[in-house]
Amino acid sequence: YVDEDGDGYFAGTVTMPNQPAFSAQVGTATTNVPDDASRNTVGFTTEIFDQNSDYNASASTFTAPVTGKYQLNALLYVNDSDASCTYIRVEIRTSNRDYTYIIEPNYSADRVRDQFSLSALADMDAGDTALVDIGQFEGAAQMDVPISAQSNFSGFLAC
Repeated sequence: YVDEDGDGYFAGTVTMPNQPAFSAQVGTATTNVPDDASRNTVGFTTEIFDQNSDYNASASTFTAPVTGKYQLNALLYVNDSDASCTYIRVEIRTSNRDYTYIIEPNYSADRVRDQFSLSALADMDAGDTALVDIGQFEGAAQMDVPISAQSNFSGFLAC
């Protein structure tokens, strides 16, 4: 417990400095996302914080240190979404299952910028991994996930 004001009484605030928690932003661009529905791992290579050293920035992958429920969040800023693609897919992929957001663009024209978000309360075992990928089907391979602080991947052990 933390004595917030130094008066000897605790306000009920609990800090856990070794609690798994991380946040990273795109530090490696994903360019010209293929139009073959393939999975393309997003380069969340710039760590904002990694409280328990469970995030591998070079692989853009979080590894659960203990079994539990993890709140995982992905926010992707993309450029040049193609109006003629059949769908765009963003996934948080864990060892146990994939959490998927799919949009059928149905745009009247290509879009200069879009932002997609996805969250999941994921059941993960110790050693399970999580990462974010993006894909599209058909259309032109022109969509990019640029280096940007507007894209982030974060997570923490909820329980």
